[in-house]
Amino acid sequence: MTKRVAIVVGATGFTGQYLVKQLCESKEYAAVSVIVRRGFSYKHAKLDIQVKDFDRLEENDLDLADDLFCCLGTTMKKAKSKENFERVDLEYPLRIASLAKKRGIPNFHIISAVGSNKKSPFFYSQVKGRMEEGLIEMELPHLFIYRPSLLTGGRGEFRLAERMSEGFFQLLNPLLVGPLKKMRSIEGEQLAFAMYHYAVHNTKKSVTIYKPLDILNAKPLEELEEQPISREELFNWEDRENTEVDEDTTKIHESNNDKSSQSKG
Repeated sequence: MTKRVAIVVGATGFTGQYLVKQLCESKEYAAVSVIVRRGFSYKHAKLDIQVKDFDRLEENDLDLADDLFCCLGTTMKKAKSKENFERVDLEYPLRIASLAKKRGIPNFHIISAVGSNKKSPFFYSQVKGRMEEGLIEMELPHLFIYRPSLLTGGRGEFRLAERMSEGFFQLLNPLLVGPLKKMRSIEGEQLAFAMYHYAVHNTKKSVTIYKPLDILNAKPLEELEEQPISREELFNWEDRENTEVDEDTTKIHESNNDKSSQSKG
């Protein structure tokens, strides 16, 4: 298997920290480079840390890589103005994607949000929608957009409204089943895993959008349990054209058939 190389922008953020750890500990990635505006505490043999001014990023600041993961994002409380919010959530991602395209990086992964729409009455969703539209119009080789619902998990800062929402969804999540499952909150660690998972098992489409259920359903291969074949499916040969037959079971059937032929002879 050819080892991959990744770049993570926004590695100091909530999801970015989980993602860097996931990539460094994975067997598929040989090297991970992070571009940050300040120091980064996590250390790993595969990890290279570059401290850069995002307003002055240039093409040569990006290493050659298979995947660039953009985990940039802020809040109005941090940004303090709509202009600053747009700089982080709109202008930086578009600029970085443009540099990645010029650099020849084939896969660009970006965190957006459920409900993103440039015509939304909500400023946050509107900015995310404009960001998605700008990236799609850029015609990147492969664009992967992740639209999580409410993100939960241990953050480095206290946000009262989000803490209250997390507590509410912890009680509500088990009740959200069937069509309502897409409304469940998502752990930041699960979003990071989904980004890694779909990068390794990507669709190769020009644009792929992962919705909340796609993010929630991303699981390690060892956790995927084999589903037993029902008796109806077992004897429905038309539907089993692509079903793999266990080699040991085949030998038993062949042995029984031989004995049956011998007894008839």
